[in-house]
Amino acid sequence: MIAIAPVQDEMLCSGHAACPGCIDALAARHILAAMGPDTMAVIPPSCMAIIAGPQPMSSLKIPVYQPTLESSAAAASGLRRALDAQGKRDTQVLVLAGDGGTYDIGFQCLSSAAERNEDILYVCLDNEGYMNTGAQKSSSTPHFARTGSTPSGKLSRKKNMVEIMAAHGIPYVATASASHLADLRYKVEKAKAIRGTRFITVLIPCLDGWGLPDDAGLTAARYAVESGAFPLYEIEDGARVTLNVTARPRPVADYLALQRRYRGMAEADVATLQAEVDAAWEALERRAAAGAAAPA
Repeated sequence: MIAIAPVQDEMLCSGHAACPGCIDALAARHILAAMGPDTMAVIPPSCMAIIAGPQPMSSLKIPVYQPTLESSAAAASGLRRALDAQGKRDTQVLVLAGDGGTYDIGFQCLSSAAERNEDILYVCLDNEGYMNTGAQKSSSTPHFARTGSTPSGKLSRKKNMVEIMAAHGIPYVATASASHLADLRYKVEKAKAIRGTRFITVLIPCLDGWGLPDDAGLTAARYAVESGAFPLYEIEDGARVTLNVTARPRPVADYLALQRRYRGMAEADVATLQAEVDAAWEALERRAAAGAAAPA
């Protein structure tokens, strides 16, 4: 078991503008603690931008640059090169973006940065929709989820951004969740020690957008992992897969039942989602087993 290191030096100040019970703020607190003070953050329009607040009154104790929604990875690439030109190669460049600015609007910049293997750590705080503009769907929104723009349920599946990023052959891609903080901290610290493009997507249950009580965010995050709807795994150099949580003690129906966005789903649709999760899980298990069996 991985122990959770205590947060010794808070990089996220109290009094920020997150909603009560917000998992975004909890995840950011531990991500920033793992990154440390020698870090520059790039935060596009998103829930995290609201939490961070405007300069010079930011809730982060590190420099923050807020670019346009589509240009996070390009801005981070520019910061990285400017720091390198100044000889500050140990200063980390961290992107904290939402799924709208990652899966959708900012994908072209992110893909280009990954193709160049820019030395940045890109963290997607994935709440599966455009949550601070009315909870509209993004391409990260899962199949059948109801949103402001899919009131009858989304007809397409969630984009598999992890596999897309891994296909670029970058050094490190991972999923993480605030429900498994030790795993989250471990992955951020591991990524911090790697050079090149690193991508971590963190599941962020949105209390309002998902229809959760203020105290249910961590429960939803844990159920997502325990059902396999959001598996925790790593892909290194585009090929080596490590499955970090190998048990699935609950059905997908338990996870769906927590959320208003799935309320009233037909049993056939629940079965469809369970089948999709089962198939994806089995594929991950096969790839992880193949990597473990391969000669070093």
